[in-house]
Amino acid sequence: MSNEVAILGVGMHPWGKWGRSFVEYGVKAAKDALADAGIEWKDVQFVAGGDTIRNGYPGYVAGATFAQAMGWQGAQVSSSYGACASGSQAIATARAQILAGLCDVALVVGADTTPKGFFAPTGGGDRTRDPDWLRFRLVGATNPVYFGLWARRRMELFGATEQDFAKVKVKNSQHGAQNPNARYPKAFSMEEVLASPMVSDPLRLLQICATSDGGAAIVLTSMEYARKHATDFVTIPAVSNVTPKYPNTLIEMPNFSTDSGAGVQMPDVPFRPSIAKHAYEQAGVGPEDMDLAEVYDLSSALELDWYEIIGLCKEGEAEKLVRDGDTSVGGRIPVNTSGGLGAFGEAIPAQAIAQVCELTWQLRGQAQGRQVEGAHLGITANYGLFGHGSSVIAKR
Repeated sequence: MSNEVAILGVGMHPWGKWGRSFVEYGVKAAKDALADAGIEWKDVQFVAGGDTIRNGYPGYVAGATFAQAMGWQGAQVSSSYGACASGSQAIATARAQILAGLCDVALVVGADTTPKGFFAPTGGGDRTRDPDWLRFRLVGATNPVYFGLWARRRMELFGATEQDFAKVKVKNSQHGAQNPNARYPKAFSMEEVLASPMVSDPLRLLQICATSDGGAAIVLTSMEYARKHATDFVTIPAVSNVTPKYPNTLIEMPNFSTDSGAGVQMPDVPFRPSIAKHAYEQAGVGPEDMDLAEVYDLSSALELDWYEIIGLCKEGEAEKLVRDGDTSVGGRIPVNTSGGLGAFGEAIPAQAIAQVCELTWQLRGQAQGRQVEGAHLGITANYGLFGHGSSVIAKR
C-alpha cells in the first residue's frame, strides 16, 4: 500500500503583526489553498486544524473554528496541539484519514495571533509541575536564553563563530527578501547583523526569530482523486511525529535537566536525529536524495544544528556548508529558501504547514526569485515543546 497523498493546493496569509483574529488569517490561507487546488469548499470532507493556545476556547478547537468560519457544510473535523509541531500533527491526521479510505479531500489549516516580545507560559496561577512555567518563573530562562546557550555549546564543541551565525542570517534574509509572505522581506548585510543589539550572548537581535501573526493551509487528497482532477502534483510520502526515547541525555526546551544515562543503554538514535530518520525510512529515501530543506531556525545558530540532525553533513561540519555557500539558493543543498523563521517569525500552528507550502512551490517551480532549479524532493524539520518531533517529505 502506498503511503502517498497528494498536495493539490497551498495557501498562506502573510506573516506580520496585523492585530486581527487568527481565524481571519486561517480563512484567507484556506481560501487561497482551495483556489490553488481548483476545488470548492463544499468538496472538502475533512478539516484538520492546528491549535493556538492564546486565543481562548476557539483556539483549542481549530478544526471546527475554521469549518464554521468557512461555513458549516458537514465536514468532519479534528484539532491538534503539539506546540511548534501542531501543523505537522494536523497534516499527519489528515493524511491518515485519506490513507485509511475515510475521505478523499482534506483541508489542513493553522494560524496564530501572537503576543509582543517572546512566548511565555499561558494561564494564571502557580504551576509547579509545569517545566515551562518553572523555567520562566524560577530560572528566568526565556526562549532567547536557550538559544544563546545552544549557540555557546556549538562554539565550544565545533568552533563556530559569531560570523558563522551571521552568515546564516544573511543567507536566509536574501531568500526571504524574495518571499512576498515574509514578515521581513529585507536582505541584511554581515555588517548590519553584527551591529544589531546583543540579546542573548552570542546572539544578536537579527539572529533570533520574532513572534508573528500568520496562517497557512494545504489541500490534501487521495492519489486516485488527484489523478482524476490534476495532471501534475506534489505528493507527501512521509510524515514523522516521533517522541524521544529514554534516556534522553540532551537538554531539550523547556527542560533544564536530562535523564541519567548511567547503567542504561542509550538509544540507537537520539531524539532529534530520529525525527528525520523516521521520515526518510517511510519515504524510502535518504538525506543524499534531498534537493532542499526547510528547518527550524529559531535562531541562526540552531539552523546549523539542523544541517547535521537531518543528515546533510556530519557532526561539526555545518559551518563549512554555510561558509562554502552550499545552503544558499544555487548551492548543493539550499536550506530555508522561504527565508525561514528569521524572515517570518513564529506563528506556531502555521509553521510546519508553511514549511510544506514552501516545498510545494519549490517543487512546482513557482518560487520566483528564490527557485531551486530542478528540485524534486525536499524535507521539513522542526520540533515542539515536550518532545513533539516534526518532519515532512514532499516530492514531485
